[in-house]
Amino acid sequence: MVTQLPPSEGWGGYNMLTDFTDKNVMITGGSRGIGRACAVLFSKLGANVIITYKSNLSEAKKTLDLLSKGGNHSIYQLNITDAGSIQTVFEEVISKYNRLDVLVNNAGVFIEHKLNDVSYDQWQQTWNETLATNLTGVSNLCYFAGRQMILQQYGKIINISSRGAFRGEPDHPAYGASKAGLNAMSQSLAVYLGKHNIVVGIIAPGFVETEMVASLLDSEEGELIKNQSPFNRVASPEEVARVVTIFATDGVEFMSGGIIDVNGASYLRS
Repeated sequence: MVTQLPPSEGWGGYNMLTDFTDKNVMITGGSRGIGRACAVLFSKLGANVIITYKSNLSEAKKTLDLLSKGGNHSIYQLNITDAGSIQTVFEEVISKYNRLDVLVNNAGVFIEHKLNDVSYDQWQQTWNETLATNLTGVSNLCYFAGRQMILQQYGKIINISSRGAFRGEPDHPAYGASKAGLNAMSQSLAVYLGKHNIVVGIIAPGFVETEMVASLLDSEEGELIKNQSPFNRVASPEEVARVVTIFATDGVEFMSGGIIDVNGASYLRS
């Protein structure tokens, strides 16, 4: 499916295409939630979709079954806290596909650790796991993707951040810190990689209807969370996926380094 804008005066006949035919798109955390929605949408737009999953093979296979037929889709097991595994998977992906056009860094953790409710050991463990997954792991994925895209002189890296990077996460402070660090890293890479025709984008959703926060949204607190938005709900994974494909589309390179909020006006910044 191709979405084409009509020619516009001053564009020189240029049309922006939302078309990923024959492009190779890698999505981490693709077995559910935002990752699954991204995988399905990219496949509908013609991409070959490569999804990674941490441990739930059955859910990853469900995602694979949802993808549009005809694409060269695949799944790989990957624990992004394992630096060696990242290198191995990337080498396998490039060996099979020869190039990587889009990387969507979606995999992450959201672990509650209220300062006065956890032991010092639990505090340290949560910080280590959260930063290893949400920041260091993503940086390692960016390393290999960025080097491959430099060889190609083309590529898009889209990192999924969070409104928690801006508004604070009192019950999940490591999460908020990891996403703030992710924003800074992404913008640094956007400057470094721009000269190689590589775009780095950041998308910062608020709460999204995913398994990761399902129990929280189903609780009494969940109603308060939904009421933070004037739409009286949280985002769907598909809404976030649509914004991801926009960032990955050719013709919007000057969005590189930008952070797009997808939080239903539940948190505003300027």
